[in-house]
Amino acid sequence: MSSSPVLTDDTQLSRLDQALLRLEASLNLIAGIVIFALVILAVMNVLGRKFLGLPVSGYIDWTTQFMAVFAFLGLSYCQREGGHIRMDIVVSQLRGRALWAAEWLSILFMLILTTALIYGTWFHFTRSFDFNAPLWSRDSSIDIALPLWPAKFLVPFAMGILWLRLALQLWGYGRAFRQNTNSPVAVPLIEDAATLANKEAKTVEGDDG
Repeated sequence: MSSSPVLTDDTQLSRLDQALLRLEASLNLIAGIVIFALVILAVMNVLGRKFLGLPVSGYIDWTTQFMAVFAFLGLSYCQREGGHIRMDIVVSQLRGRALWAAEWLSILFMLILTTALIYGTWFHFTRSFDFNAPLWSRDSSIDIALPLWPAKFLVPFAMGILWLRLALQLWGYGRAFRQNTNSPVAVPLIEDAATLANKEAKTVEGDDG
């Protein structure tokens, strides 16, 4: 049995949810690999500086660039699993349609905010992507002149995936409200402290089922 707080079935909504999950999980894996690579890079930088007097060239530039990868690529996956920090003291006391209406309004606000962020970050990316500009004026890092547009592109891309996730959850909560069900699909269910603690313990033990 999966430890995910998201239920699945054979409906179109659930199939879309699981299809998007495959993309989100892949992006989350890439983010994890990048974190591991940065740890190795940090070790090489420290050892090279200490024993050879040769730190990694542009270490700060590379670190700054790759921070965008692990900071944003996992956003949508975390939203799908209900992993973001949230204040649900009041919401957790609601039941039935009142709960699904509150969640729907929350997701709607997030969707509007994410739409605005996509517009702003895309505009920021396009300003950095101008290859017609003179070489000296292009947007690049200070030390080894790494182009900054790839990292800036990742932000609206990740926000776009998050937008799709929020749209599915808006659909899911709206469907739950309409059907007045206690077990909606494609949305994370609120779990009590005991359940969360049990899942964290199983994760530490290497048991995800």
